[in-house]
Amino acid sequence: MDSNEAAALRLLRLLAEGATVAELSSVEDGDGEARELALRVRAALESRRRREAELTALVETARDLAALRDPSGVLDAIVRRARSLIGTDVSYLTLYDPEAGDTYMRATDGSVSAEFQVVRLSFGDGLGGLVAKSRKPYWTADYFHDARFAHTGPIDSAVGDEGLVAICGTPLLAEGEFLGVLFAANRSPRPFSPDQVALLASLAALAAVSIVQTRAAAETADALAQLSEAHNLVRRHTAGVERAAAAHDRFAALVLEGGGVEDITAALADLLGGWVVLMGDDGEVLSLSGARDGEPDGGPDGGPDPGSLGSSPAVLETMRTGRLAQHGQTWAIGVQASHSQMGVLVLGGIDELDDADQRTLERAAVVSALVLLFERAAADAEQRVRTDLVSDLITGRGDTTSLHSRARANGVDPTRPHVVLVAAGDGDTPRRSLLMSAHAAAGSGSIVGEHDGHVVALVPSEDAQGSACELARRLRRLGTVTVGGAGPVTSADQVPAAWAEAARTTSALHALGMHGRGASAEHLGFAGLVVGSDPDVRGYVRRHLGPLLDYDARRGSELVKTLAAYFDAGTSPRHAAAALHVHVNTVSQRLERITSLLGPQWQQPRQSLELQLALQLRHLTASS
Repeated sequence: MDSNEAAALRLLRLLAEGATVAELSSVEDGDGEARELALRVRAALESRRRREAELTALVETARDLAALRDPSGVLDAIVRRARSLIGTDVSYLTLYDPEAGDTYMRATDGSVSAEFQVVRLSFGDGLGGLVAKSRKPYWTADYFHDARFAHTGPIDSAVGDEGLVAICGTPLLAEGEFLGVLFAANRSPRPFSPDQVALLASLAALAAVSIVQTRAAAETADALAQLSEAHNLVRRHTAGVERAAAAHDRFAALVLEGGGVEDITAALADLLGGWVVLMGDDGEVLSLSGARDGEPDGGPDGGPDPGSLGSSPAVLETMRTGRLAQHGQTWAIGVQASHSQMGVLVLGGIDELDDADQRTLERAAVVSALVLLFERAAADAEQRVRTDLVSDLITGRGDTTSLHSRARANGVDPTRPHVVLVAAGDGDTPRRSLLMSAHAAAGSGSIVGEHDGHVVALVPSEDAQGSACELARRLRRLGTVTVGGAGPVTSADQVPAAWAEAARTTSALHALGMHGRGASAEHLGFAGLVVGSDPDVRGYVRRHLGPLLDYDARRGSELVKTLAAYFDAGTSPRHAAAALHVHVNTVSQRLERITSLLGPQWQQPRQSLELQLALQLRHLTASS
């Protein structure tokens, strides 16, 4: 074996052992042809091994990217792997913004500059802009001295702040669609080999596919979520329709069975939860359902406070607009019929109502209006019967037996003493509200009606003053209601006179400025006679001197004349006796008789004044 053959054999052995370039170059083979061939073989093997490593890295990258579902995680993984495979100081990725028409920084690895991390690149500007515009890879060993690129102030400032010198960029393309640019960069001058550019392009292609797949997966997930939401919406709508149908059937059954508003509010509270209050057009609570026992007035359980519901924002809003209104946990809807406001239905303790439940609340308001119309029609029919009876009692139409029979039919005992009360509201008090409220306030055994524009009540009592005051107090919630009283009466034929006296008393109360109060004719005394309209002088005289006039008529005595002389003599029995031409003892005996007939208080200042006025009026009317 000659020396050339021995050198060739040694070179083969070194190649098999993976010798370095220096080890191969140190072998002497004569003309050097075998050594040159060995170096070329080693370079080819090294390139194949490097390519195999790159392909392995790409496969691993594809596997890692396929496992990611978060779009931001995919982009971060791409720049990390690019920096690792190319072996650069920095790797970054920009994405295309179709609305702005440029690319923006989306992910970085190795970057330290805040300015660089937010830079945007317009198409054609800088290396990245040129890649985006041409959709071809570009690279440079020294960016700032490379005249191929359109240098701009913002881009160069950001690149300089990051300290980048050598940059390689390749487009992200998927089926012809431009997605962005993948970069690898060094902070010192460095050339990029074709293999490195190809490797970065392969990684960019893999990244583009991953981005598209991730985006498609996200769109699919969104579509599935929307489909699921649509399904849930249909399911909720179907359930709502079923609930609304069930509520309609329940309300209809209640109406057909003759149920009242209490049944409607109880059903609504059962269907929707919370508490329910139905208020009338005058603010009165007609029905309350769903509030916890023991806490009906705004207790810690959140129950309603009927006293403040009328001023709640939801109620005020529905009264203004006529539509369903919400404020916090309170919902309100007007109860209307024939454009007439009959009340408000209030639901509380509920944060949200879906469309079906809102329709149920509105339907409950319609049904409540229907029930209230039925109840109002029945109440009005009953009230007309009571009004006819009251009017007949006042005008004296019909015989006493018939009137007493009709009174008994309306729950009134005609054998019991009754006082006659006349109630008059201010101009803002609705007539029907006053009439119905007076009927409710008068109590059992009473009868309330209308006559001559006044609300009239016959109440079983012997105390006209107390009854008038009590009725005025009970009607105070309606506003200013003034009540005049007279009586008591014990038979139908006494009612007309008592009605006239009570009406005059009401007029006198208004004239005296005593609005919103109650009083009897006897309580007002001569003041009622002086300021009242159509004063009953004879009645006043009879009321105060009647017992004396009757006694004189029966006995032929002169008690009235003696009383007048007594007052004219300054309450001196001796001077009165002189004026009457009788003995002083006779005057004393007559005064004792007067006391037995009028009571011991007749000489008190007030009663004395009333008697003197009655005596003077009798004298004047007798002289006329």
